[in-house]
Amino acid sequence: MTENTKVLNGMIEYFTADPKRINHLIKVYNYAIIICENEGIDFETKRLIEIASIVHDIGIKKSEEKYGSSSGKYQEIEGPPEAEAMLEKLGIEASVIERCSWLIGNHHTYNDITDIDHQILVEADFLVNAYEDGMSQESIIAVRKKIFRTKSGIDLLETIFGL
Repeated sequence: MTENTKVLNGMIEYFTADPKRINHLIKVYNYAIIICENEGIDFETKRLIEIASIVHDIGIKKSEEKYGSSSGKYQEIEGPPEAEAMLEKLGIEASVIERCSWLIGNHHTYNDITDIDHQILVEADFLVNAYEDGMSQESIIAVRKKIFRTKSGIDLLETIFGL
């Protein structure tokens, strides 16, 4: 079994009886793969992005339990410890866990994105959220200008939403 399949299985079990969350993470994961491959991202960075994209919303459950909200800010607070516990249990090495934890703690923070792993995770998540949240074309165009930087992410956004 591949490492990603182990992480996917862990998250599917974590979100038992929550098909919305499970489908969301699978879509974000697949967009992250597409962007990574189209951008020619190196193997180790791609591996990290893929794992982070699978676990990026792990903080939702704790956020809803603790605050009654799935707000991105709460996810950024509650997600890292949950991800660290799961990824340690799955045998992921500490350096990957540490960076995934940082990405989870910042995947709803759009200011000062400087690293490609953060950029791709944000873009992949936004591609899914724009559809799931029923965003208007105006809003999508505004976010494209403000957030999207990779050619592949921009191309996907424009193709998917007919921009």
